[in-house]
Amino acid sequence: MVMPTPSEPKPEQDSGQAAAHVASAHQILKSLQEKLGEHPELGAAITKLEMALNDLAIQTGGML
Repeated sequence: MVMPTPSEPKPEQDSGQAAAHVASAHQILKSLQEKLGEHPELGAAITKLEMALNDLAIQTGGML
């Protein structure tokens, strides 16, 4: 009996899904910030999400 080999991960698909989740979280936080006003923690979270999106864009060659 032969064990099946694990399939290779697809970085394009993983990066695309990650980018979609990060973009969605970014949009939710921006909306919350508009409703609640400026808050340092919200601003920091939005900045970190923007940095994550930029990292993903660089890793995927802008193919998000």
